[in-house]
Amino acid sequence: MPALTLSTDPLTSLPQWAGVRVVCSTRRGGVSRPPFDSLNLGDHVGDDPQAVETNRRLLSAQWGMQAVFLKQVHGTELLELGLQTPHGTEADACWTSHRGLACTIMVADCLPVVFHHPTAGVVAAAHAGWRGLAAGVLEQTLKGLETMGALSALQVWLGPCIGPSFYEVGEEVKAKFMAHEMKAEKAFEALPTPAKYLANLPALAKQRLQACGVERIEGNDGTPAWCTFSQPQRFYSHRRDQRTGRFAVGIGLL
Repeated sequence: MPALTLSTDPLTSLPQWAGVRVVCSTRRGGVSRPPFDSLNLGDHVGDDPQAVETNRRLLSAQWGMQAVFLKQVHGTELLELGLQTPHGTEADACWTSHRGLACTIMVADCLPVVFHHPTAGVVAAAHAGWRGLAAGVLEQTLKGLETMGALSALQVWLGPCIGPSFYEVGEEVKAKFMAHEMKAEKAFEALPTPAKYLANLPALAKQRLQACGVERIEGNDGTPAWCTFSQPQRFYSHRRDQRTGRFAVGIGLL
């Protein structure tokens, strides 16, 4: 089976944190037919359910961890994962202290964010599209992790998402972030079309994380190597294709 991680690309290399494994799939290596070809992990996009189930088994085997797939609704709910947590549990962020259990986020343009709290011995992951970011999904995740130890010890990695050269949004999106923090304006580039902007999701996420006291942030820096929209052979992109699959980012304790 083809490798399913980004580890061969130095610009999108996975973090090598002691005691944990961070993993990221691509769209390659599964059994789904077009337009979901081929490692689609989303069971809500119209793909053959048996193909999705097979792909999820392939992924867990490749990762060497039990992946738990949530029902993501662009909210802020933080869920504790247990060994019996079923697929489809509604939440947009999750954490666990169980070894071999992967906090897993499905995406096709939104930003996946993973967390490792080495002093507390826990990992977490969050689904951060613009709605979740604006609503506070990262802050809610950090609030839960902060009860386990100082956030200054936290390690955070930002995964692939739609890049700032392609993520066009309206005035209402910019306004929501500006209402929270005026510095957010730096993450928006005005377009010639009135009230239209290019948004930088990784930059917005970093602003939110740093404002909460997180110091160690790795991964997506907004450069093209991390962009889902511009790499159709590698990543699914809802903004690019509309009817498409989902890839996943996960983190688990070894």
